[in-house]
Amino acid sequence: MSTNAESDQFVESFERESPDEIRYELANRMFFRLYQCANMLHKTGTRAVEDEGLTTQRWAVLGALSRPETSEGMPVGDLARYLGVSRQSLAGVVSRLENDGLIMGEPDPSDGRTRRLRLTDHGHLVWNEQALPRIRTFYDEAVTGLSVEDMSHALHYLVRLLHNMASIDDRNTTS
Repeated sequence: MSTNAESDQFVESFERESPDEIRYELANRMFFRLYQCANMLHKTGTRAVEDEGLTTQRWAVLGALSRPETSEGMPVGDLARYLGVSRQSLAGVVSRLENDGLIMGEPDPSDGRTRRLRLTDHGHLVWNEQALPRIRTFYDEAVTGLSVEDMSHALHYLVRLLHNMASIDDRNTTS
């Protein structure tokens, strides 16, 4: 079913419902679609980069560490927060990337208890010359039919949702 047809059908089926019920049903459908998108991203994204020995998790770590502001490395805790994952779930991915020679950890000069992660020369090569071309092709296919304006709007709403959910998480972890 097309997105517009789904929206039209939704509106028609809830014309007699209260605004709160409509809001709940829309939120339910929206979060279910996000769940489906996350699963499909993991499946199709991993398929796009698996020839390079990557998964979407490994892709996310390499992408985070490839940014210019992380050229001196990034503390593990900061990387976990940036990616929105726990240190524990990041540990296995980091270990495998280190074993493959794509990243390295070294003591933080300002805090010897902290490890900073950074791409190795081999990691830069794999990221820039092998992974990025495949990722760009994947993105081109995944955003087919979306204009720059569509993508900008979607990004705006996703950032807002992420902020709201992070606030929920903060309240739940501090109480």
